[in-house]
Amino acid sequence: MSRISNVFKNKAEDEKVMTLFLTAGYPEQEATVDLILGFEKNGADIIELGMPFSDPLADGPTIQYSSNVAIENGTTLSSIFEMVKEVRKSSQIPLVLMGYINPILKYGMEAFFSDAAEAGVDGFILPDVPVEEADQVDAMCKKYDLDLIYLVAPNTTEERMKLIDEKSRGFIYCVSVTGVTGARDGDEVAKSVEKFIDRVNSNIHKNPVLVGFGIKNYEDATRISEKMDGFVVGSALITNIRENYPNAGWKENVVSFVKTLKYGNKADVPAS
Repeated sequence: MSRISNVFKNKAEDEKVMTLFLTAGYPEQEATVDLILGFEKNGADIIELGMPFSDPLADGPTIQYSSNVAIENGTTLSSIFEMVKEVRKSSQIPLVLMGYINPILKYGMEAFFSDAAEAGVDGFILPDVPVEEADQVDAMCKKYDLDLIYLVAPNTTEERMKLIDEKSRGFIYCVSVTGVTGARDGDEVAKSVEKFIDRVNSNIHKNPVLVGFGIKNYEDATRISEKMDGFVVGSALITNIRENYPNAGWKENVVSFVKTLKYGNKADVPAS
């Protein structure tokens, strides 16, 4: 069983799995491993590690900004694999690489998936590789025992949801609103997403489902993920890093934000 599957198997019945998106190499390459380990100690169950790309078509301005900074910092696919190897020295938290197909093709398909598996990567989310065109990627992931995670959105048909459920491994990423990534008003997301989530639950039965796009705090996460297995936070986390970096104690402040995302202001939470 994969690390990702173990997270869902071992979670408490009423627990929501928290997945965090972090652009690899943002705000500086040296910080990525420390942030991942800090996030794990403060409630993160899965990490989506963004592979920075100059043309991230599914991402809004916040993650585009972090990608640009990471590229300027010299972040490459090879350096991301080194980050994963460093995390694996002390942690088994599932690591999912999220990004786009062009850099993978440039790296070389076979070499990329082989090196990813060797480094300790668990799976992939590739927004510009639709399920209908993913045979080669799917074959590589199966060859190297990696999960391939697809997205469903409000404009996804019931028939396509069922196909995605059949093809996905690990979990399914439920994009709560149509459009690019970015923190949104919680009421806006909640009102638009309720019927969609019911439709998702009617058509997806094989995989756990995490909901993302628009969650910016504990209240949003609790409300929007009520009928899901968990939630994903990306833009709000990148924004928090941007607001704190490079001030003194910025990592501690970001980690504290993560703890609040998972537990709210409850007193009985694990010590970081």
